[in-house]
Amino acid sequence: MTSMPPHPDARPGPAPGSPTLVLIGHGMVGQRFLEELADRGVTARTRVVVLCEEPRPAYDRVQLTSYFAGRTPEDLSLAGPDFMARHGIELHLGDPATAVDRTTRTVTARSGLTVRYDALVLATGSYPFVPPVPGRDSTGCFVYRTLEDLLAIEEYAKNARTGVVVGGGLLGLEAAGALKGLGLRTHIVEFSPRLMALQVDEGGGRALRRTVEGMGLEVHTGVGGKEIVADGAGAVTAMGLSDDSRIETDLVVFSAGVRPRDQLARDCGLPVGERGGIVVDAQCRTDDPAVYAIGECALAADGRVYGLVAPGYDMARVAAATLEGQLGGGTGEPTGFTGADLSTKLKLLGVDVASFGDAQGTTEGCLDVVYADSRSGVYKKLVIGAAGELLGGVLVGDAEAYGMLRPLTGTVPPLAPEQLVLPAGAAAGDSGALGPSALPDDAVLCNCHNVTKGTVRAAVTEHSCGTLPEIKKCTKAGTGCGSCVKSLTAVMNDELAASGVTVDTGLCGCFPHTRAELYEIVRTLRLTSFAALLDSHGRPGARNGEGCEICKPAVGSIIASLAPSVGADGYVLDGEQAALQDTNDHFLANLQRNGSYSIVPRIPGGEITPEKLIVIGEVARDFGLYTKITGGQRIDLFGARVDQLPQVWARLVAAGFESGHAYGKALRTVKSCVGQTWCRYGVQDSVRMAIELELRYRGLRSPHKLKSAVSGCARECAEARGKDFGVIATSQGWNLYVGGNGGADPRHADLLAQDLDDAGLIRLIDRFLMFYIRTADRLERTSAWLERIGGGLDHVRDVVVHDSLGLGEELEALMAAHVTHYRDEWAETLADPERLARFVSFVNAPGAPDPSVRFVPERDQVKPDLTLLAGPTLPVRTLEGTSV
Repeated sequence: MTSMPPHPDARPGPAPGSPTLVLIGHGMVGQRFLEELADRGVTARTRVVVLCEEPRPAYDRVQLTSYFAGRTPEDLSLAGPDFMARHGIELHLGDPATAVDRTTRTVTARSGLTVRYDALVLATGSYPFVPPVPGRDSTGCFVYRTLEDLLAIEEYAKNARTGVVVGGGLLGLEAAGALKGLGLRTHIVEFSPRLMALQVDEGGGRALRRTVEGMGLEVHTGVGGKEIVADGAGAVTAMGLSDDSRIETDLVVFSAGVRPRDQLARDCGLPVGERGGIVVDAQCRTDDPAVYAIGECALAADGRVYGLVAPGYDMARVAAATLEGQLGGGTGEPTGFTGADLSTKLKLLGVDVASFGDAQGTTEGCLDVVYADSRSGVYKKLVIGAAGELLGGVLVGDAEAYGMLRPLTGTVPPLAPEQLVLPAGAAAGDSGALGPSALPDDAVLCNCHNVTKGTVRAAVTEHSCGTLPEIKKCTKAGTGCGSCVKSLTAVMNDELAASGVTVDTGLCGCFPHTRAELYEIVRTLRLTSFAALLDSHGRPGARNGEGCEICKPAVGSIIASLAPSVGADGYVLDGEQAALQDTNDHFLANLQRNGSYSIVPRIPGGEITPEKLIVIGEVARDFGLYTKITGGQRIDLFGARVDQLPQVWARLVAAGFESGHAYGKALRTVKSCVGQTWCRYGVQDSVRMAIELELRYRGLRSPHKLKSAVSGCARECAEARGKDFGVIATSQGWNLYVGGNGGADPRHADLLAQDLDDAGLIRLIDRFLMFYIRTADRLERTSAWLERIGGGLDHVRDVVVHDSLGLGEELEALMAAHVTHYRDEWAETLADPERLARFVSFVNAPGAPDPSVRFVPERDQVKPDLTLLAGPTLPVRTLEGTSV
């Protein structure tokens, strides 16, 4: 058993004699219930005790599979590090409840802890259903439900080649994607005649199956598991199917549905449903007025058990409101839970799948409007009632319209159904005209948190929310599955416009355009001059001016990144370009705190010969430079005066080194581990790939610095998931991750594509980098860009991997031009006396060194002497007024 440690800001417990509320279970619904209690002030006057079976606090089970895409358990956590302490909640991890005594109103935990309650809430969730297949307990058989399950699967898969997933529903397809991502040949076994039988109809199932099989997964529908075959040691070797066929496999994952976890209720005599589920009323009360049940363990008042998180959140809200009144803190809320919308939108194996309303068309007299394109794997069906009202629908392969269609369920849409299913632009008055403005205020935009359009509008008008993060914080909309973000943004922008608020998206006071728009202007018009761009596209008051410190380096970077394509000189210190650069670029070196500069030669992939190491050592010794090995597998030389930079670089260039661009918004390094050449765990040559990537993208100017890494196996020694683009070797090729970074706001990179060959990997990185350079804001890292750009990772994947915008060849051509025209900036500088003339401390005394750049010894090296910068020593006086 683990209890959460005390927090410095922990709130004192409730007053003696306060009522006690016990929550059994700490999953997503349990955490939401605690948040509702805290928002209502219940935790301030009530002792709240939580018994949690898992060894960690609540985490986002909806995003469970994202663990295999690089998200850590900490990333998935739903409970902030200080949430429990701030609200005085007692959380007991790894200590599940084992018995409830309703007579004495006590709960006993596995550790022996006994807690008396005034109110008890059961949020025990569900357990995975494992079909009664002989051999299901063999080694290598798993369920797919918790983080611990995933960790166990990940470990076992290291020695497996083939895996079988039993179940072709939502979680089954996610499990299949996870096995494929782990490098296993993957089979899906589904007893129903189609995948996702509860969500999609026959036509949608066919489209989904074609797409899934096109990804290399093998699908078996209409059959069930007959037996698990194990070897003498009890480990899985095969699975026999009900049609007498056989699949040779090393691993089996059962994901065939869930059942309500209601055993505690049964044991203490609470009524349960015939097929399971704790019977509750509209207020989520059992027949014992002191006991409640919420989430997947509850049989709701409408006779259904809800396995989705959104209904569970609604139940948590209702139970918290009712308990607010019961525990003496308020009147509570009269509303109850009598049912929920089962609409869902998911991306499974990269395929958009959505269903809403009467998706199966069971309403009497209804008609179907269907659009199908088997080539692109798109299937759309709308179910229309006799009066023309929209009853429901199924969307496979293209669920873009889901956010607009679902809120219209039960109404007559403003456009003909045929226009709503056709691709955008395929018919006059296409569905692009159907936007959030067509929705009523009571339309639910965020199904996860039951947030209506009216609530979002009020967040703008009444709470002054003007950005998407502010909307999310105020309403919680968009913080669940994220499918409503596009609609939220549209409603917010519409409301801001209606309120007369003009949002200036211009780069700065000189340009009314965003950086992405300026990029397109420069590229399309082939502009090579900042002055020409400012005079033709600047704000009227800024034209014929000099620009500002925001737009000059931003435009300088755009012109540099497009130089080969627009005919500009790629050397950043020639002519007008020199005046546009940031401080570090002025001298092609990083300025340090005492006025000296650092020198960072490129060491591709971190690989270096002894001869080159000796040269670096000799240069550092001869010029008295401080030497430091960096986290990017390079060697930094600190302490050079500006007039020494050409002398140092002359020695380095002569030895075969070139600029490492540590001073510029460009590619810095591509780290690597030693890979399969030396490491017994390596599965690919990571050093070779890292060198190839670093030499390809060296000198590439971008909105912000770029870092990369290549790991030779899943042990991830090069830390590729913390980079702007990272590569991890698999037995079948390379996995590509994007949008990561370390620093003050670390973010794990997301999986963009997997099992790529060398050419495919480089092609996708080319596209990703050029699309980022094309669309990012000034000084925006790839991590922030990926979270800001409309559609997020899914949109970037569509553009980069699937070429949805038809930009693939253009992006590749832009990168090819960069590679072809790359020139080392320091080699070019050393070859031109005019360019060398700028490297002086004083223009009027070119040969004089800067006397303020001084050093003092430390640990057999030097460090800056900052006495001159600090000023005279001032006496420090104590409170008594005496100097010390």
